[in-house]
Amino acid sequence: MAILLLEQALNGLQFGLMLFLLAAGLTLVFGIMDMVNLAHGSLYMIGAYLIATLTLATGSFWLALLLGTVATALLGMLLEVSVLRQLYQRDHVTQVLATFGILLMCNEAVRMVWGSQAVMLNPPPALAGPVELLPGFGYPAYRLFIIGMGLAASVLLYLLVNHTRVGMQVRAGASNREMALAMGTDVKRLFTVVFGVGAALCALAGGLLGPLLAVQVGMGESILILAFVVIVIGGVGSIRGALLGALLVGTVDTAGRALIPIALEVLVGDLAAASAGPAVASILIYLLMAAVLFLKPRGLFPTHD
Repeated sequence: MAILLLEQALNGLQFGLMLFLLAAGLTLVFGIMDMVNLAHGSLYMIGAYLIATLTLATGSFWLALLLGTVATALLGMLLEVSVLRQLYQRDHVTQVLATFGILLMCNEAVRMVWGSQAVMLNPPPALAGPVELLPGFGYPAYRLFIIGMGLAASVLLYLLVNHTRVGMQVRAGASNREMALAMGTDVKRLFTVVFGVGAALCALAGGLLGPLLAVQVGMGESILILAFVVIVIGGVGSIRGALLGALLVGTVDTAGRALIPIALEVLVGDLAAASAGPAVASILIYLLMAAVLFLKPRGLFPTHD
């Protein structure tokens, strides 16, 4: 049982860090630009497809990860400049409808380019085996690599937001957008940079999760819902809240899917557990969100407190 708990804790950490990469860009866009961007998940999908294609073309997962991340960041900035910039002054309903339309168009564009079948993305051969962390307990090397990359990206994002001039402007915009404007912040450039960083983080998450999940059309929708849950729990516009919220959601979701069916088997039997277990496990994160909002209606770390 201890080995199972350790394994699920590592799985939850890995999934939570990937959720943080998605939620960090989304919460900055929402917190600074006051924009609901449903197309955020499409950048995650496109990044995964680009990295899978570049891996096949170059034979190097590492080079593909770098090139695919940069390409998705440029695509995200182009999308912001050409389309999304027109939506900043619109109401949230218009933003939701417009970005949902972009999401549908991205799905169809991916289907036209890559087809409807899932694209295979394999982990690099050097990380294909397990690593023995404890006697008798081996954990996949690639999942450990994902944890390391997630932690490294989190530290770099922290340094960018807290120790650079652009980061100072980002924090000012998230805390008090009107005051940031009054102090002379180049809002257009800031928005483009933020969107590019968010797109790069999406691509990184898509490329890293690609070997574990299917790279397929529509893969961004389900994980986008989880990213919104993360930023609601953490507080809109808060990077610290996004990190804590992502780790909570990742841990609760992963542990729930592994442990709830086992607990139900003991309580109600194998047949009932097989049918009810996945359903009960899937609602745990929403119960977590409801509990957090009951105690702190603006999230764990609201930027305007």
